Amino acid sequence: MKTGMFADVLAKVRRIPKGRVATYGEVAAASGHSGAARQVVWALRAGQNVPWHRVVGAGGRIRLPGESGLEQRLRLRSEGVVIAGDKIDIKKYGHKFPAAKLKAFGKS
Repeated sequence: MKTGMFADVLAKVRRIPKGRVATYGEVAAASGHSGAARQVVWALRAGQNVPWHRVVGAGGRIRLPGESGLEQRLRLRSEGVVIAGDKIDIKKYGHKFPAAKLKAFGKS
């Protein structure tokens, strides 16, 4: 069983329901690692069996380039999420995590 920040992040991402999205920053904060949005990207790259496509950039923007961004759009659309250009309406499709306890960055 993995522990630490990546495990915290992946556990939160797995809780985002179909048809909903959260930003990298929201996932970082919800997992107790506020300010670690970039590390959320690293955790998603390292994770397996995680709905990575439900995590988007600030303001609901699709940030992934090329084929990865296309795959993210296709997956989200298949879940009923409407994408206008490269943006998702966070007010409509955003997932709200319960409040998390803040952990010191770099510590588990």
